[in-house]
Amino acid sequence: MGPKSGEGDPGKRNPERSKRKTASAIEPSPGQTCPAAEAEPGAPAARIGVIADTHGYLDPAIAEAFAGVTHIIHAGDIVDPTTLTVLRGIAPLTAVAGNIDTGELAESLPREVLGEAAGIRFAVGHKRKRLLKRLASAKLVSAAGDKPPCLVVFGHEHAPSVSWVEGVLYLNPGTATAPDEEDDAATVAIVTVVAAGLSVTFVPLPRAPLTPPADL
Repeated sequence: MGPKSGEGDPGKRNPERSKRKTASAIEPSPGQTCPAAEAEPGAPAARIGVIADTHGYLDPAIAEAFAGVTHIIHAGDIVDPTTLTVLRGIAPLTAVAGNIDTGELAESLPREVLGEAAGIRFAVGHKRKRLLKRLASAKLVSAAGDKPPCLVVFGHEHAPSVSWVEGVLYLNPGTATAPDEEDDAATVAIVTVVAAGLSVTFVPLPRAPLTPPADL
């Protein structure tokens, strides 16, 4: 999903509404089936950084938010390949192309992919509907074989969301730049691998200080 040009003043957002959307944390589902990886006694919980819709701008605060994560997942609409270089400097990265990624960047990335991090199997794609269709039709393959993902990540909607469905965690980290007037806040997410399974926290970010090109 690309930014819409000419939509109001970027500063005119409701801070209270943004606070409500980004301050929530989702704890492990009692019925979830994602096993946590074995950890050394006393070792800190593994964390996975999840980000989407950076639109050519990577806020410096993201490096701090993702400090110490085991892996980073980017769910597309990257625009600037430098974003991937910076993220790879923080932690190993899995990224997919979004609908506004073009040229060599789009050609170098899958549209959807399966992977594993911190013992957690995940699937990531930019658009939720397309990703779920490909998962349902078994068109995605990985080193995890035929094991289903425990974590399904997508972007595009510019709205952070999380839900448990039959033991699978579905996560949209929100947009990391909040380019549209109706976007309440820029956010990324942290998935923490705990003994009970997975816990999610949304981390608010400043809105991008630049106006993306009108044709995105």
